[in-house]
Amino acid sequence: MASPQVELPAGRPDRLSEFRRYVEIVERSIIPPAVRVVEISDPAAAGAGIELIDQDVVQLQSRPLRARRVIVRLESATIMRHSTNLRVRTRTSVREGLLAYVTFGPSATGSVNGLPVRSGLLVVAAPESEARFVADAGWESITVLLPLQDVRAHLTARQRQSEFRLPQGIETLQVTEKKARQLFGWGKRLVDIAVRQPALFNERTEERVAAQVELVEALLAALAEADEFEPDRGDRARKATASSSRSPRTMPFPMPTNIST
Repeated sequence: MASPQVELPAGRPDRLSEFRRYVEIVERSIIPPAVRVVEISDPAAAGAGIELIDQDVVQLQSRPLRARRVIVRLESATIMRHSTNLRVRTRTSVREGLLAYVTFGPSATGSVNGLPVRSGLLVVAAPESEARFVADAGWESITVLLPLQDVRAHLTARQRQSEFRLPQGIETLQVTEKKARQLFGWGKRLVDIAVRQPALFNERTEERVAAQVELVEALLAALAEADEFEPDRGDRARKATASSSRSPRTMPFPMPTNIST
């Protein structure tokens, strides 16, 4: 004798596969997309809606601003690309528990905490420290955000734990031009792919995991050859001038995600 069928209430999934699809739809509506493109035309709105960083932007030219921020979330890591068509000044910092690494495009000009941006410069920001950027027109930068414990774990797995040192505020490192170009180029290619094919990252965990592994390898390869940046006399004078003109306001966050660049 056939078993009696039990009908679910109307409007509810009547099969397990349909229920799973229903759950996936609900989850996708809650989880933010992995790829987000933000076009910025109003400096006052540049810092709105970002959970990973805090940022204030001041436009230094009167023409219409066309800045862009692209955010690509991997697993625990996040990569950001900033660009701007006008000269801007920013105060940028990351949230608690994150380390930030910033590398610059080959044509980027400007400064970070009064030091000129140049080939091979890598900026490292401790959690809850603030960086002050001046970004000229044509600026491009790549910012990598990683949880503090992830950096320790990756170095420990490679038996390089002795190399880990928590940065003191904002630090500038000098890497080879080749390594800096490779790190920036890798980040830019990833962002370009994410913008063209966001579904690769929004819907496929394996793509995010693979990209994060490559990102960490590229970053650690650059850090392995990094030395503390030694400013020359002109750099020290510019940095002192920038420090003396700094607003007394203190902001409780860190890191260089540059500009609404």
